[in-house]
Amino acid sequence: MIKAITGTKDILPDQIARWHYLEMIVSYIMECFNYKEIRTPVFEETSLFARGIGEATDIVSKEMYTFIDRSETSVTLKPEMTASVVRALNEHSLDKKQGLNKLYYISPMFRQERPQAGRYRQFHQFGAEAIGSDNPALDAEMIVIAYDILKSLGLNDLTVKINSLGVPVSRENYKNILREYLTPHLKNLSEDSQKRFETNILRIFDSKAENDQKIMEDAPLLIEHLDDNSLENFEKVKQILLHAQIPFEIDPKLVRGLDYYTHTTFEILSGSVGSQSALCGGGRYDGLSEQLGGTAIPGVGFAAGIERILLACENEKSLDLPTESIDLYLVRLDKELQNAAYNLSLILRRNDLVVELDYLQRSVKAQMREANKFNAKYVLFIGGEEYERNEVVLKNMSDGEQQNINLEDLSTIISKIIGE
Repeated sequence: MIKAITGTKDILPDQIARWHYLEMIVSYIMECFNYKEIRTPVFEETSLFARGIGEATDIVSKEMYTFIDRSETSVTLKPEMTASVVRALNEHSLDKKQGLNKLYYISPMFRQERPQAGRYRQFHQFGAEAIGSDNPALDAEMIVIAYDILKSLGLNDLTVKINSLGVPVSRENYKNILREYLTPHLKNLSEDSQKRFETNILRIFDSKAENDQKIMEDAPLLIEHLDDNSLENFEKVKQILLHAQIPFEIDPKLVRGLDYYTHTTFEILSGSVGSQSALCGGGRYDGLSEQLGGTAIPGVGFAAGIERILLACENEKSLDLPTESIDLYLVRLDKELQNAAYNLSLILRRNDLVVELDYLQRSVKAQMREANKFNAKYVLFIGGEEYERNEVVLKNMSDGEQQNINLEDLSTIISKIIGE
């Protein structure tokens, strides 16, 4: 038997209602903040992610699904969305048409990493990007949108962490200070952190190795070495979040794994999903557009993992979705009425009713079991003496009431069910 590839997962019909509900909440809240949906291709030129995310990041160096296509072009299944959105903005000159572009997405992503709770090799994210302004109010808006979506899904065990990475100049100065601190400890760092010392030193703060964490406890912090403008921006973000009643804590060791971040960075964590607790994260990326060959356009955004959020919802039992049901199940009493039953169902379906009927030539008893399985609101019996009188029998499954209806008067069936 051929099975799904390790790290991928089928979303089955009994699970899809939760996905639809989450997507509805995301779209509704994004639209309330006037964000417009964008959809980009599943794969892009590899150079987009190498230049945008950074050659030295784990995503580019270890996790991307990259291959050479028939035109000898290196292409990659997208591991994240921000670079794709900025590429689309530059390619279609969206910044020339509108000063500030507020965009959101719901899309699959691909990373070849070790599968963990709520994390797969094909996974799904929703997120938002606001491109065209360096106003710190947009940094705060991203946090508000993400928090409001998670709260609308009923999640309560949430922690919002924020930090500032400042501007590139002050960050580069800080990296030199951090290297100076870490140099005497270099041989005691894990192998991964020794590599990051040369390529992406801030990511050593992310290390899960116990000895690395002990060494980093006394490390100098970036927030202590920010320029005045960066500190002022960060203060504005904090004040807006306070006014919006978003609970947050400052985490001076919070860094993002992508090279393009500046100023605000944030994560929202859940206490309901174990060690892999980050539900979403984001920040400002003022240098990304220029890095990808476009004009210098400031931007800010976030991305959230759908699988992990749904896991948190499951653990908190926060999604109390209504039981799925259909409007009507059409029970055929006589086998020779199969075509008549189907034609009747088609009329009802084209009048906006959700209708099912038997395709397996089963008994009336088996058809009724199926009606109950689908939680049908009504059952319509076709056949017997009533059918000879050009009538059908409509049964209300909640109270058992039955009504004979002439086949020439189907509007009665439709109006009665829709009226429910």
